[in-house]
Amino acid sequence: MQNFDRPVYAPYARSMDMSVDQGLRSFMLGVFNYMALGVALTGLAAYLVASLAVTGDASQAAARIGQNTYLTEFGRLVFVSPLKWVLMLAPLGFVFALSAGFERFSTSTLQLLFWLFCGVMGVSMGTIFLVYKLGSIVQVFFMTGASFAALSLWGYTTKRDLTGMGNFLFMGLIGIVIAGLVNLFLASSALQFAISCIGILVFAGLTAFDTQRLKESYYDGLELGEVQKLSIAGALSLYLNFINMFQMMLSLFGNRND
Repeated sequence: MQNFDRPVYAPYARSMDMSVDQGLRSFMLGVFNYMALGVALTGLAAYLVASLAVTGDASQAAARIGQNTYLTEFGRLVFVSPLKWVLMLAPLGFVFALSAGFERFSTSTLQLLFWLFCGVMGVSMGTIFLVYKLGSIVQVFFMTGASFAALSLWGYTTKRDLTGMGNFLFMGLIGIVIAGLVNLFLASSALQFAISCIGILVFAGLTAFDTQRLKESYYDGLELGEVQKLSIAGALSLYLNFINMFQMMLSLFGNRND
């Protein structure tokens, strides 16, 4: 008996599925490439700023920060003067610009803003090399990288719908931001410990959630012809998850300089 239920367009459908799967893999690879290069740019900028900011020569010192460790005039400008607040808040401005300009800006403009954001973020993070030992920074970086990769892989492959996590994680993110702003004035080590613990969980969840959301959003971007823009937006989301998780893990597990 013949199988009349078999569609005559099955070979074409299989061809389309293979094309979409290949396109999706290419899209996700592009997202992670953007993100990885952004993290590398941030790390390079942070290290260069820290190198220029610190000296062991007292004759070149603008301020002392430890035994035989001094800030250069550049270091004083970046880490002590009121300019430090501009550098701390500037990344937020870039995030808002990228989010608000997604529809209006061209792909090349979004790319430029993304690279500028990563560079400015690196400048603002230069202090980690003053506070923590280099070996500890490297160790925590690889810990974060391994955790991020596992979470992102789970978000990509799981059949479970993670949409329900979104609102809960967003509320947690708002709480962390508010608590962080409050702690700028309180400087409470207990509150910072709580922020770091909760923050790691929130950004771990967001990593899986955003990866799954990107996978699903690819098809909408394909229809709208905005896959390139979507890859930049996705890279920004994953970059922020990685950087925040790294900073909070460093706060918990990092070895500070004497």
